[in-house]
Amino acid sequence: MGFLIDTCIWIEVERGAVAPADVAAFTGQEPVFLSPVTLAELTFGVEMAGDPKIRLKRMAALGRLRKKPLLVIDEATGILFGRLAAQLKRSGKDHQYRVQDLWLASQAMQHGFKLLTQNEKDFFDIPGLDMILYPKPPVASGPSERG
Repeated sequence: MGFLIDTCIWIEVERGAVAPADVAAFTGQEPVFLSPVTLAELTFGVEMAGDPKIRLKRMAALGRLRKKPLLVIDEATGILFGRLAAQLKRSGKDHQYRVQDLWLASQAMQHGFKLLTQNEKDFFDIPGLDMILYPKPPVASGPSERG
């Protein structure tokens, strides 16, 4: 067993709103894996940062995360993704706006991992997904650091 952690949680860690030890309290002794989808989303955030200080901070966080074991998107992941997308489409739910979420769910299911997320709405209707909800940190007042 292991955990695949949704990008939203890694962003909260980078922001300092969630401590790595808090995430470790959820995952316990189970291994934590990274998805290429998460790397893509976080790299997008690095590239879009307008402020050089924020860009450097994001790059450093991405560098630390890249030390985690990486899951590969392979043939089995693609087949599972296609089945999940079709199942959601048949049930009247549009899957197109949540492609990255379906890739993450497909990887978690393929490997029998739990998916740790703060975004229940993105994953609640995916049959067979072992989703664990991580509490959202309190909203801080003041200007955003996300740039």
